[in-house]
Amino acid sequence: MVTSRAAARRTAARAAYLTSMAACPTHRVLDRMGERWVSLILKELACGPRRHGELARAVAGATQKMLTQTLRGLERDGLVARSVTGSVPPRVEYRLTPLGASLLPVLAVVTEWSERHIGDIDAARAAYDAGTPRERAR
Repeated sequence: MVTSRAAARRTAARAAYLTSMAACPTHRVLDRMGERWVSLILKELACGPRRHGELARAVAGATQKMLTQTLRGLERDGLVARSVTGSVPPRVEYRLTPLGASLLPVLAVVTEWSERHIGDIDAARAAYDAGTPRERAR
C-alpha cells in the first residue's frame, strides 16, 4: 500500500520536474518545432515571403484556423514577421525574421537525418510491434 507521504513526494517531484522542463531552453524550442505545421511553414518561408493564401495552398493539410494559430505562435516567438500593406483588399505577407532564418540550418540537419533513418525507425517499430510483451521485456 502506498503511503500518503510517498504519494506527496512523487507529486512534489513531478511538479519540480515539470517546472524545470518549462525553464529548459532546449525543451521549449523543441516543443515549438514539434508542433504539427511549424516545420512545413518554415520550409515554405525559407523560399521567401508568402501571402497567407500561398501558405494555405502549400501547407494544404492545415486548416485555416491551425495555419493562423501556428503563424501567430511563430510571430510571437520572433521567428516570423507579418506585414500588412494598405492596399484594397489589404495584402498580408509573412516572412522569416533573421532569428527564424537562423533556425533553417538546424531544420535542414534534422530533415536530412530523418530522411536517412526513417526506414530504420519503421523497421524497428515493425519488429517491436511484431514481438510479444514478454520478448520485449528481455
